[in-house]
Amino acid sequence: MQTILGAGGAIGIELAKALPRYTNKIRLVSRNPIRVNEADELFKADITKFEDVVKAVEGSEIVYLTVGLPYKTQIWQSTWPLIMKNVIAACRVSQAKLVFFDNIYMYDPTNLDPITEEHPIMPSSKKGKVRAHIAQMIWDAVNKGEIKALIARSADYYGPSIENTSVLTETVFKPLSEGQKANWMCSVKFRHSYTYTVDAGRATALLGNSSDAFGQVWHLPTAPDPFTGKEWIEAIANQLGVAPKYRVINKFLLGVIGLFVPIMKEMVEMAYQYDRDYVFNSDKFEKRFDFRPIPYLDGIREIVRTDYQK
Repeated sequence: MQTILGAGGAIGIELAKALPRYTNKIRLVSRNPIRVNEADELFKADITKFEDVVKAVEGSEIVYLTVGLPYKTQIWQSTWPLIMKNVIAACRVSQAKLVFFDNIYMYDPTNLDPITEEHPIMPSSKKGKVRAHIAQMIWDAVNKGEIKALIARSADYYGPSIENTSVLTETVFKPLSEGQKANWMCSVKFRHSYTYTVDAGRATALLGNSSDAFGQVWHLPTAPDPFTGKEWIEAIANQLGVAPKYRVINKFLLGVIGLFVPIMKEMVEMAYQYDRDYVFNSDKFEKRFDFRPIPYLDGIREIVRTDYQK
């Protein structure tokens, strides 16, 4: 049995699509799980409750943690350590391997070009400090011999059929498709990597089913040579068949808008990812597994074909 905790999100869905290559026993766990493959086992659970997590993980060989929490610092600070504590303990009880789908908020923001697995852990944001803490919880458990685990890290992600969880979808694809201006934070002159969700799902499944991958951090396959903000907007507008109109939202304006739109307030501390080059490197994964991530233009075309063509 291979179990996905947080099965309904963008990554959980793509992971579920990829897992039948390795197993026909897949358990999808969330508050309201929805079947992805015909043979999927659905399991309702609240993973903030230890008893629920133990039952959800029972009988699993591999557990994938792909949970997404509301984008609010206070929720992350109170809930993420609780979830991680529950999941580690449940994996220990069931002797299941843990695969944690992570972001890169914990890295030192001083230089984000390139961002490799050896990048220093030195978060500047409150959310980054939470991510650093829960990753260390995993390695502490691994070092004590309690569980086997790996961490799969992704850049900001983009992909087809994503609702509310992709910055690129919400700030560029959607407004341009509706005849409005795209929105880009800080400056459009810097390069910015995005991981394609389909690649991320396939790669996470591959890692979970590769015994030698455990005990390590892996950057999920992400196309090299990312576009600048302006190039992203122009490429997406071109595929949508619209003019590449956009506005730049600086950090001060983010704070002002945040007085009225809470999610924008939460973006202020993450603005550093847009005022410098943000170039994610996945050479380690690509060389080990001979995996080539989808080129950016192909990813954009697929999103437009899937989500925006009438």
